[in-house]
Amino acid sequence: QVQLVESGGDLVQPGGSLRLSCAASGSIFSINNMAWFRQAPGKQRDLVATITSGGSANYVDSVKGRFTISRDNAKNTVYLQMNSLKPEDTAVYYCNAHVTYYTSGGGSRYLEVWGQGTLVTVSS
Repeated sequence: QVQLVESGGDLVQPGGSLRLSCAASGSIFSINNMAWFRQAPGKQRDLVATITSGGSANYVDSVKGRFTISRDNAKNTVYLQMNSLKPEDTAVYYCNAHVTYYTSGGGSRYLEVWGQGTLVTVSS
């Protein structure tokens, strides 16, 4: 099957920067849209940014101008560069991908996959 593994979460001061990474592994045929979500304590999981296989990106208003999503298709990896971080950005950040993978029977199957999450804490 397919796994997503995130990294890069940390404790950072307000105004600081972090770069999150999410690498997909497994019998991957192709990856379509990839995205970052986040879930703050006691709140629902919300979309942060999306990127198509062609590199077109979209952001929620609260992160526009501060966050940049990018991807390396050769490495099956998506990134989230986060600048000018605010305390309200504190959350567990989850990677999401829409993947077509090879099955053991020789066919292919489509699957939406989630990573395990990485914690970002913005605090002085």
